Amino acid sequence: MKTIHLFTIILLLAFNCFSQVTLIKEGFIDANPEEKSCHASTIVELSGGKYMAAWFAGEHENHPKVCIWVSTKIKENWSKPVKVADGIYEGTQYACWNPVLFKNPSGKLFLFYKVGINPREWWGMMKTSLDEGKTWSAATRLPNDILGPIKNKSIQLKNGDILHPSSTESVDSKVWHTHVEISDANGENWRKIPIECGEYGVIQPSVLIHKDGRLQMLLRSRQNKIIQSWSSDNGKTWRELTPINLPNPNSGIDAVTLKDGSFLLVYNPLPSGKEWSNGRNVLKLAHSTDGINWTDIYTLENKEKGEFSYPAIIQSSDGLVHITYTFDRKLIKNVVLSVK
Repeated sequence: MKTIHLFTIILLLAFNCFSQVTLIKEGFIDANPEEKSCHASTIVELSGGKYMAAWFAGEHENHPKVCIWVSTKIKENWSKPVKVADGIYEGTQYACWNPVLFKNPSGKLFLFYKVGINPREWWGMMKTSLDEGKTWSAATRLPNDILGPIKNKSIQLKNGDILHPSSTESVDSKVWHTHVEISDANGENWRKIPIECGEYGVIQPSVLIHKDGRLQMLLRSRQNKIIQSWSSDNGKTWRELTPINLPNPNSGIDAVTLKDGSFLLVYNPLPSGKEWSNGRNVLKLAHSTDGINWTDIYTLENKEKGEFSYPAIIQSSDGLVHITYTFDRKLIKNVVLSVK
């Protein structure tokens, strides 16, 4: 029995090698926001050590005057948030949802977001900037049947194309399906790639890149587990969905591939409950070297009550890890860590 226990410990250490997680800085992007409610943040690294975050905010989620707001971090301070997109479309104002920031290698900055009365009937919108968000293009609607990245960041493929993890929800809310969308590096020439979801209700994928070139998708589900799928052909086809050994209380997750080839995942480690918000009062960071075996390495939030959800995570060029997430639907929190 002791031999088996020791072997298990050695195996876990082999799969998860890290030495130290150090908190560099934490705080709210805007401690005194203009709007009552905010949610669904995204973060991207700009040039010169600057960062940009975006989220939707307004009276409450799905209110028609909910808009997209951005803030830029220069040195240690976040700028006062500014409104960069509203949901006015063909003369009517709709709610804005789930922004995603992405910068391509040439420096073009994309702001993807959704507009509509709810997540079942929304459509994809896009703005771009050539000066790192100082000015933005007019909003354009994405092609029919294309939503853009639904919550988590897009990734650049080796051939230069951009893979956008996406998903849909049926009008009656009974069916959740994930898919991916691929555009060229300029955000044009889109195509949609369906994924067979089988028994699982899954949305909001996050995509990891493995050293051997395989892509791994991690998904929010209705089955109390984080679900995965794999692709060996740059996202053109995906394998059957299977659960991993981490819980998911029907809440958004995000993951990132680190420079050393290992992975980090931000997730709520509790089971779901009677209310949709149950299980979102604890938020953790996990590490893996293979994308399958995960070990919790840091606790972002652990409270009796509250909602700490919808994380976004990136690793910056200096190696630090930047995380943003919803704090009780009132604030967006930013945490910077050193993970070695």
